[in-house]
Amino acid sequence: MADGEKVVDSDKVWTVLITNESYLPGLLTLAYSLRRSPNPSAYPLVALYTDTLSPAGHAALDARSIPKQRIEYILPSSSKDYSADPRFYDCWSKLAPFSLTQYSRVVQLDADMLVLPSQTMDELMTLPLDPPSLKGSGSRVFAAGHACVCNPLKKPHYPPDWTPQNCAFTSQHSWGALRASTEAISPSAGGPLGYMNGGLQVVNPCKEIWEQILSYMEKEAVNMDFADQSLLSGLYRDRWVPLPYTYNALKTLRWKGVHDAIWSDHHVKNVHYILAPKPWDEKPEDAKDESHAWWHQLNKERHEEEKKSGIPEDGF
Repeated sequence: MADGEKVVDSDKVWTVLITNESYLPGLLTLAYSLRRSPNPSAYPLVALYTDTLSPAGHAALDARSIPKQRIEYILPSSSKDYSADPRFYDCWSKLAPFSLTQYSRVVQLDADMLVLPSQTMDELMTLPLDPPSLKGSGSRVFAAGHACVCNPLKKPHYPPDWTPQNCAFTSQHSWGALRASTEAISPSAGGPLGYMNGGLQVVNPCKEIWEQILSYMEKEAVNMDFADQSLLSGLYRDRWVPLPYTYNALKTLRWKGVHDAIWSDHHVKNVHYILAPKPWDEKPEDAKDESHAWWHQLNKERHEEEKKSGIPEDGF
Protein backbone atom coordinates (compact mmCIF):
# COMPACT_ATOMS: atom_id res chain seq x y z
CA MET A 1 0.00 0.00 0.00
CA ALA A 2 1.16 3.54 -0.68
CA ASP A 3 1.96 5.67 2.34
CA GLY A 4 -0.69 8.21 1.30
CA GLU A 5 1.51 11.31 1.31
CA LYS A 6 0.64 13.74 -1.44
CA VAL A 7 3.89 14.92 -2.95
CA VAL A 8 2.76 17.28 -5.71
CA ASP A 9 0.27 20.09 -6.02
CA SER A 10 -1.94 18.32 -8.54
CA ASP A 11 -4.75 15.81 -8.29
CA LYS A 12 -3.84 14.33 -11.69
CA VAL A 13 -0.40 12.80 -12.17
CA TRP A 14 1.76 10.55 -14.28
CA THR A 15 3.45 7.83 -12.23
CA VAL A 16 6.32 5.48 -12.96
CA LEU A 17 7.54 2.58 -10.82
CA ILE A 18 11.23 2.37 -9.90
CA THR A 19 12.59 -0.50 -7.80
CA ASN A 20 16.27 -0.45 -8.77
CA GLU A 21 18.92 1.49 -10.68
CA SER A 22 18.72 -0.63 -13.84
CA TYR A 23 15.71 1.32 -15.14
CA LEU A 24 16.80 4.78 -13.97
CA PRO A 25 18.18 5.93 -17.35
CA GLY A 26 14.82 5.06 -18.85
CA LEU A 27 12.88 6.87 -16.13
CA LEU A 28 15.01 10.02 -16.36
CA THR A 29 14.68 10.22 -20.14
CA LEU A 30 10.94 9.51 -19.91
CA ALA A 31 10.62 12.39 -17.44
CA TYR A 32 12.55 14.63 -19.84
CA SER A 33 10.32 13.61 -22.76
CA LEU A 34 7.19 14.57 -20.79
CA ARG A 35 8.40 18.08 -20.01
CA ARG A 36 10.25 18.78 -23.27
CA SER A 37 9.12 21.46 -25.71
CA PRO A 38 7.23 21.93 -27.95
CA ASN A 39 4.53 19.98 -26.10
CA PRO A 40 5.36 19.81 -22.39
CA SER A 41 2.80 18.06 -20.21
CA ALA A 42 0.75 20.17 -17.83
CA TYR A 43 0.88 17.37 -15.26
CA PRO A 44 3.74 16.22 -13.01
CA LEU A 45 5.45 12.84 -13.06
CA VAL A 46 5.79 11.08 -9.70
CA ALA A 47 8.31 8.28 -9.24
CA LEU A 48 6.80 5.50 -7.14
CA TYR A 49 9.74 3.90 -5.36
CA THR A 50 10.06 0.85 -3.17
CA ASP A 51 12.52 0.22 -0.35
CA THR A 52 14.72 -1.66 -2.82
CA LEU A 53 15.80 1.58 -4.53
CA SER A 54 19.40 2.49 -3.66
CA PRO A 55 20.62 5.79 -2.18
CA ALA A 56 22.22 6.55 -5.56
CA GLY A 57 18.82 6.12 -7.17
CA HIS A 58 17.23 8.55 -4.73
CA ALA A 59 20.04 11.04 -5.31
CA ALA A 60 19.50 10.87 -9.07
CA LEU A 61 15.79 11.64 -8.69
CA ASP A 62 16.42 14.43 -6.19
CA ALA A 63 19.11 16.05 -8.35
CA ARG A 64 16.57 16.37 -11.17
CA SER A 65 13.72 17.51 -8.88
CA ILE A 66 11.54 14.54 -9.84
CA PRO A 67 8.82 14.12 -7.19
CA LYS A 68 8.82 10.71 -5.56
CA GLN A 69 6.53 8.71 -3.33
CA ARG A 70 7.20 5.52 -1.42
CA ILE A 71 4.99 2.50 -2.00
CA GLU A 72 5.11 -0.97 -0.54
CA TYR A 73 6.62 -3.67 -2.73
CA ILE A 74 3.59 -5.70 -3.80
CA LEU A 75 3.90 -9.46 -4.00
CA PRO A 76 1.25 -12.16 -3.56
CA SER A 77 1.86 -14.77 -0.88
CA SER A 78 2.29 -17.31 -3.69
CA SER A 79 2.61 -16.78 -7.42
CA LYS A 80 3.64 -18.39 -10.66
CA ASP A 81 7.34 -19.16 -11.07
CA TYR A 82 8.81 -16.24 -13.05
CA SER A 83 12.41 -17.45 -13.01
CA ALA A 84 12.38 -17.47 -16.84
CA ASP A 85 11.38 -13.78 -16.78
CA PRO A 86 12.17 -12.34 -13.31
CA ARG A 87 10.99 -8.85 -14.25
CA PHE A 88 7.43 -10.02 -13.62
CA TYR A 89 8.07 -10.19 -9.85
CA ASP A 90 8.37 -6.39 -9.88
CA CYS A 91 5.29 -5.99 -12.05
CA TRP A 92 2.82 -6.61 -9.22
CA SER A 93 3.87 -3.22 -7.79
CA LYS A 94 2.62 -1.56 -11.00
CA LEU A 95 -0.88 -2.09 -9.58
CA ALA A 96 -0.23 0.50 -6.85
CA PRO A 97 -1.82 3.47 -8.73
CA PHE A 98 -5.27 1.99 -8.04
CA SER A 99 -4.58 2.62 -4.34
CA LEU A 100 -3.46 6.27 -4.62
CA THR A 101 -6.77 7.83 -3.66
CA GLN A 102 -5.20 11.21 -2.91
CA TYR A 103 -5.30 11.68 -6.69
CA SER A 104 -8.39 11.79 -8.92
CA ARG A 105 -6.52 10.47 -11.96
CA VAL A 106 -3.28 8.51 -12.30
CA VAL A 107 -1.71 7.53 -15.61
CA GLN A 108 0.89 4.88 -14.92
CA LEU A 109 3.80 4.63 -17.38
CA ASP A 110 6.58 2.08 -17.63
CA ALA A 111 10.12 3.39 -17.21
CA ASP A 112 11.08 2.00 -20.63
CA MET A 113 8.81 4.43 -22.48
CA LEU A 114 9.46 7.62 -24.43
CA VAL A 115 6.94 10.32 -25.35
CA LEU A 116 7.93 11.55 -28.80
CA PRO A 117 8.78 15.26 -29.15
CA SER A 118 5.89 16.32 -31.37
CA GLN A 119 3.28 14.54 -29.26
CA THR A 120 1.29 14.96 -26.06
CA MET A 121 -0.83 12.52 -24.07
CA ASP A 122 -2.43 15.01 -21.66
CA GLU A 123 -5.85 14.10 -23.07
CA LEU A 124 -5.62 10.88 -21.04
CA MET A 125 -6.08 12.96 -17.90
CA THR A 126 -9.66 13.75 -18.93
CA LEU A 127 -10.57 10.47 -20.66
CA PRO A 128 -14.01 9.42 -19.33
CA LEU A 129 -13.77 6.52 -16.87
CA ASP A 130 -16.12 5.15 -14.22
CA PRO A 131 -16.19 7.30 -11.09
CA PRO A 132 -14.93 5.72 -7.85
CA SER A 133 -18.53 5.68 -6.61
CA LEU A 134 -19.21 2.70 -8.91
CA LYS A 135 -16.61 0.71 -6.95
CA GLY A 136 -15.46 -1.29 -9.95
CA SER A 137 -18.93 -2.38 -11.07
CA GLY A 138 -19.06 -0.31 -14.27
CA SER A 139 -17.88 -0.92 -17.83
CA ARG A 140 -15.03 1.64 -17.89
CA VAL A 141 -12.93 0.61 -14.89
CA PHE A 142 -9.60 1.69 -16.42
CA ALA A 143 -8.03 2.32 -19.82
CA ALA A 144 -5.05 0.65 -21.47
CA GLY A 145 -3.69 -0.58 -24.78
CA HIS A 146 -3.82 -4.14 -25.99
CA ALA A 147 -0.99 -6.59 -25.59
CA CYS A 148 0.67 -8.01 -28.66
CA VAL A 149 0.40 -11.79 -28.33
CA CYS A 150 2.42 -12.67 -31.43
CA ASN A 151 5.48 -13.68 -29.40
CA PRO A 152 7.83 -12.66 -32.27
CA LEU A 153 10.93 -13.83 -30.37
CA LYS A 154 9.33 -17.27 -29.83
CA LYS A 155 9.92 -17.28 -26.09
CA PRO A 156 9.22 -20.86 -24.98
CA HIS A 157 7.66 -19.93 -21.64
CA TYR A 158 4.92 -17.81 -23.26
CA PRO A 159 1.46 -19.43 -23.58
CA PRO A 160 1.01 -21.59 -26.70
CA ASP A 161 -1.99 -19.56 -27.82
CA TRP A 162 0.12 -16.40 -28.05
CA THR A 163 0.30 -16.46 -31.83
CA PRO A 164 -0.26 -13.88 -34.60
CA GLN A 165 -3.68 -15.27 -35.47
CA ASN A 166 -4.82 -14.62 -31.89
CA CYS A 167 -3.43 -11.06 -31.72
CA ALA A 168 -5.73 -8.05 -31.61
CA PHE A 169 -3.34 -6.04 -33.75
CA THR A 170 -3.44 -8.64 -36.54
CA SER A 171 -7.17 -7.96 -36.89
CA GLN A 172 -6.32 -4.29 -37.62
CA HIS A 173 -4.08 -4.98 -40.61
CA SER A 174 -6.90 -4.39 -43.08
CA TRP A 175 -7.64 -1.02 -41.47
CA GLY A 176 -4.45 0.71 -42.57
CA ALA A 177 -2.09 2.86 -40.51
CA LEU A 178 -4.25 5.98 -40.21
CA ARG A 179 -7.35 4.26 -38.83
CA ALA A 180 -5.31 2.05 -36.48
CA SER A 181 -3.62 5.18 -35.13
CA THR A 182 -6.92 6.63 -33.95
CA GLU A 183 -9.11 3.61 -33.20
CA ALA A 184 -8.77 0.63 -30.90
CA ILE A 185 -10.19 -2.87 -30.79
CA SER A 186 -12.94 -3.82 -28.39
CA PRO A 187 -11.64 -5.61 -25.28
CA SER A 188 -14.65 -7.93 -25.44
CA ALA A 189 -12.95 -10.24 -27.93
CA GLY A 190 -12.32 -13.65 -26.44
CA GLY A 191 -9.02 -15.30 -25.55
CA PRO A 192 -5.74 -13.46 -26.01
CA LEU A 193 -7.48 -10.88 -28.21
CA GLY A 194 -8.90 -9.29 -25.07
CA TYR A 195 -5.56 -9.07 -23.22
CA MET A 196 -4.25 -5.68 -22.10
CA ASN A 197 -0.63 -4.54 -21.80
CA GLY A 198 0.32 -3.15 -18.40
CA GLY A 199 2.80 -0.57 -19.67
CA LEU A 200 0.29 2.28 -19.63
CA GLN A 201 -2.77 2.31 -17.39
CA VAL A 202 -5.26 5.16 -16.98
CA VAL A 203 -6.80 4.88 -13.52
CA ASN A 204 -9.29 6.61 -11.25
CA PRO A 205 -7.95 5.38 -7.88
CA CYS A 206 -10.56 3.73 -5.70
CA LYS A 207 -10.37 1.98 -2.32
CA GLU A 208 -12.91 -0.68 -3.28
CA ILE A 209 -11.20 -1.48 -6.59
CA TRP A 210 -7.88 -1.76 -4.79
CA GLU A 211 -9.40 -4.25 -2.34
CA GLN A 212 -10.82 -6.27 -5.27
CA ILE A 213 -7.38 -6.35 -6.89
CA LEU A 214 -5.63 -7.55 -3.73
CA SER A 215 -8.24 -10.24 -3.10
CA TYR A 216 -8.11 -11.52 -6.68
CA MET A 217 -4.33 -11.48 -6.65
CA GLU A 218 -4.15 -13.68 -3.56
CA LYS A 219 -6.60 -16.19 -5.02
CA GLU A 220 -5.36 -16.40 -8.60
CA ALA A 221 -1.70 -15.30 -8.76
CA VAL A 222 -0.41 -18.85 -9.13
CA ASN A 223 -2.25 -19.04 -12.48
CA MET A 224 -1.15 -15.67 -13.87
CA ASP A 225 1.49 -15.77 -16.62
CA PHE A 226 2.05 -12.01 -16.74
CA ALA A 227 1.41 -10.69 -13.22
CA ASP A 228 -0.35 -7.30 -13.25
CA GLN A 229 -1.67 -7.48 -16.80
CA SER A 230 -2.95 -11.02 -16.32
CA LEU A 231 -4.77 -9.85 -13.20
CA LEU A 232 -6.41 -6.80 -14.77
CA SER A 233 -7.29 -8.65 -17.98
CA GLY A 234 -9.00 -11.38 -15.99
CA LEU A 235 -10.65 -9.46 -13.17
CA TYR A 236 -12.09 -6.75 -15.42
CA ARG A 237 -12.54 -8.65 -18.67
CA ASP A 238 -14.78 -6.74 -21.10
CA ARG A 239 -14.87 -3.78 -18.68
CA TRP A 240 -11.81 -1.73 -19.59
CA VAL A 241 -11.41 1.00 -22.20
CA PRO A 242 -9.09 0.13 -25.10
CA LEU A 243 -6.72 2.80 -26.37
CA PRO A 244 -5.19 3.07 -29.85
CA TYR A 245 -1.76 1.44 -29.99
CA THR A 246 -0.15 4.89 -30.39
CA TYR A 247 -0.34 5.51 -26.61
CA ASN A 248 1.60 2.33 -25.83
CA ALA A 249 3.42 1.64 -29.08
CA LEU A 250 5.31 -1.56 -28.39
CA LYS A 251 8.55 -1.34 -30.36
CA THR A 252 8.03 -4.84 -31.75
CA LEU A 253 4.88 -3.70 -33.60
CA ARG A 254 7.13 -1.71 -35.92
CA TRP A 255 9.21 -4.75 -36.89
CA LYS A 256 8.73 -5.98 -40.43
CA GLY A 257 6.30 -8.86 -40.53
CA VAL A 258 4.91 -8.23 -37.04
CA HIS A 259 2.51 -5.26 -37.24
CA ASP A 260 4.30 -2.78 -39.47
CA ALA A 261 1.06 -2.73 -41.51
CA ILE A 262 -0.56 -0.49 -38.87
CA TRP A 263 2.48 1.41 -37.58
CA SER A 264 2.90 5.11 -38.40
CA ASP A 265 5.95 6.98 -37.09
CA HIS A 266 4.04 10.23 -37.57
CA HIS A 267 1.13 9.22 -35.33
CA VAL A 268 2.89 7.32 -32.53
CA LYS A 269 2.75 9.23 -29.28
CA ASN A 270 4.61 6.99 -26.86
CA VAL A 271 7.11 4.24 -27.67
CA HIS A 272 7.38 1.28 -25.28
CA TYR A 273 10.80 -0.39 -25.42
CA ILE A 274 9.69 -3.85 -24.36
CA LEU A 275 12.09 -6.79 -24.19
CA ALA A 276 15.89 -6.71 -24.13
CA PRO A 277 18.03 -4.94 -24.97
CA LYS A 278 16.84 -1.63 -23.61
CA PRO A 279 18.18 1.43 -25.46
CA TRP A 280 20.35 2.46 -22.51
CA ASP A 281 22.02 -0.96 -22.49
CA GLU A 282 23.52 -0.23 -25.93
CA LYS A 283 25.92 2.34 -27.30
CA PRO A 284 24.10 4.56 -29.81
CA GLU A 285 26.26 3.32 -32.66
CA ASP A 286 25.46 -0.31 -31.82
CA ALA A 287 21.67 0.06 -31.86
CA LYS A 288 20.06 -2.17 -34.48
CA ASP A 289 16.47 -1.07 -33.85
CA GLU A 290 15.75 2.31 -35.48
CA SER A 291 13.34 3.25 -32.71
CA HIS A 292 16.23 3.05 -30.24
CA ALA A 293 17.85 5.96 -32.09
CA TRP A 294 14.89 8.14 -31.07
CA TRP A 295 15.61 7.34 -27.42
CA HIS A 296 19.33 8.01 -27.79
CA GLN A 297 18.64 11.42 -29.35
CA LEU A 298 16.40 12.55 -26.48
CA ASN A 299 18.76 11.04 -23.94
CA LYS A 300 21.60 13.08 -25.46
CA GLU A 301 19.47 16.22 -25.25
CA ARG A 302 18.66 15.42 -21.62
CA HIS A 303 22.33 15.13 -20.71
CA GLU A 304 23.12 18.40 -22.47
CA GLU A 305 20.34 20.18 -20.57
CA GLU A 306 21.43 18.67 -17.27
CA LYS A 307 24.99 19.82 -17.85
CA LYS A 308 23.77 23.38 -18.50
CA SER A 309 21.67 23.20 -15.31
CA GLY A 310 24.62 22.09 -13.20
CA ILE A 311 23.33 18.59 -12.48
CA PRO A 312 26.35 16.42 -11.66
CA GLU A 313 27.14 13.52 -14.00
CA ASP A 314 26.08 10.47 -12.00
CA GLY A 315 26.16 7.74 -14.64
CA PHE A 316 22.44 7.81 -15.36
